[in-house]
This record gives sequence, structure tokens and C-alpha cells, in this order.
Amino acid sequence: MIQFYKKRDFGEMISDTFQFLKLHGKNYFKNYFLINGILLILMIVIVMIGYYEFFQQFGGSNLDGETYLFEEYFQDNELTLILVLTVSFILMLAALIINYLYPVLYMKRISETGNTNIKSDEILGDIKKNIGKFFIFFLGATFIVTPIAAVLFGISVVLVLIIIGIFLLLLMVPVMANVVNFLLFDYFHTDRGGFFSSLSYAIRSQFSYSNGRLRSPFWKYWGSWIITYMIVQIVLSIFSFIPYIILMASVFTTVEAETDYNENPFGAMGIMFYVVYGIYMLIAFTLMNIIYINAGFMYYDSRLDLHRNQDITEIDSIGKNEEIN
Repeated sequence: MIQFYKKRDFGEMISDTFQFLKLHGKNYFKNYFLINGILLILMIVIVMIGYYEFFQQFGGSNLDGETYLFEEYFQDNELTLILVLTVSFILMLAALIINYLYPVLYMKRISETGNTNIKSDEILGDIKKNIGKFFIFFLGATFIVTPIAAVLFGISVVLVLIIIGIFLLLLMVPVMANVVNFLLFDYFHTDRGGFFSSLSYAIRSQFSYSNGRLRSPFWKYWGSWIITYMIVQIVLSIFSFIPYIILMASVFTTVEAETDYNENPFGAMGIMFYVVYGIYMLIAFTLMNIIYINAGFMYYDSRLDLHRNQDITEIDSIGKNEEIN
């Protein structure tokens, strides 16, 4: 079993992330898809159908320069579009709630109970208990963290013109991601006093340990996020290359005749593109869990106040096992 609350170096954060997947991956993803699978599939299907219908109308109505047909389509289907957008928003919000809360509460349950055979109804119960806290987190992240991040990001983009902005972006993006992830883990792991207390801890933990040690964990947290993110993106790029090939093939194979294009501007290859792209979106949501798991081990590394308690608990458990033997 992995020890969660302990000091880790850069290499251990990466290795423990994949060790966690090796030991708990089957149970983790089984519960993930039981809880979130249907929501993700419904959301992706609606998004894919919406994109397909949009581009079909756009391509068909504008082929002869008849742009009014495109506008007329939206006017005639206004209520349907509003309904679809509303349903899509609700599904996306529900999927986001589970996507953010699931890895946090799963790791919290294992770290606190030591139970490695977690049931989906246990995690679902934890999610239901924390729905209220999530909406507070959502509001705080949307109206406090996001504007600050946007300002910093905008300054960095402007400074790209004088080169230094490139380095600022490379530093800022991982740090902002880690701050949000630490905020997420701390807010649902502790009762520090609310959103702002957890936000303060999330920022401070990037630069110094809570017990006042001078050695900053900044670079190992920064590097851990970069490496994990790159691994996820490399895997995703393999899958994204498939719909790209299909899209290119559809461009050269479907435009055989103008009448055919009017009937279906994308053809069978275009439909296949959307199906494969939907699968790609599902894989992307799934692989994001790796980044959250890695963030969890960074957070547990920062909680030096709980490392000693964890060590004592493990020593006691070893003693009990020896007595039984």
C-alpha cells in the first residue's frame, strides 16, 4: 500500500502516481465510469450531434453564398437550440462536479481509511455530502481565481513580445494549475476555515513548507506537473492524430459532386470523424485523472503537519500485525 502523507522528491511524485494507478487503477477507473461514464457519454453525444448539425447547416447553406439560410435555420429552431444548450450545460456541470471531486474524495478515503476496495456508492455518498462545498469552490474559482489568473496570463502574453513573457508563461501555467489543484484538495480534506484559508494555503505551499523550512518545493511541484502533463498530452496526441487523418481523408473524398455536398457536406468520413473525436474527448476526460492523482501526491507531500501522524499510525499497524503473527 502506498504511504500518502510523506515527504517526496521529484522522482517519487511521478513514480508514486503510476504506482497508484498500478495498485488501485482497476478499482479507481471502474468506479469512475460507473459514476461518471453515462454523464460523459451523454454530454459528448450531444456536443458531437450539435457540432455536426452546425457545420452541416453552415456548409450546405453557404455553398452558393446563401447565408440567409444559415441564419434562418437558427431562427426556426430557436427553442430547440435553447433546450439542447440547457441540457448540455446541466450535463457538463454534473460531469465537471464528478471529474473534480472524484479523484480528491477517492484519494481522501484511501488515505484516511486504508480501504483499497472502495465501492462506487461510498464515493457517490461522499460526492453528495460535498455538493454544497463544491459550489462554493466553483464560485470562488470562477470569480476570484480565474480573474487573477486571466490578468497574470494577459500580462505574460503581452510580455511575449519582449521574450521574457515566454518564460513567465512556462512558470505561471504550472503554478496556477497547482494552486487550483492544491486549493481543491485542501478545501475538501480540511476544515481550515473556508475557501480563502485553503486558497492561502494553496499559494503558500508552492513556495515554502508550512513548518517554516527554508527549502522551497516550488521546482519539484512545477516539474512534476510539467512531466505529468506532457505524458498525458503525448498519449492524447496519438489519439488526436486519428481524427485528423479521417478529417483530411473526408476533405478529399466527399466533395465529388456539388449535389452530394448539398445533401451531406461531410459524408461518411465526416461522420466517422465526429465519432472518433467523441472517443477522443472521452479519453481526454479519463486521462485528466492522472494529473489530479499527481496533484494529490504533491498536496500530501506539502502536509508536513500530518507526516508524523501517518508514520506513527503505520508503526502501530506493523506492531499489531506482528502480534497477530
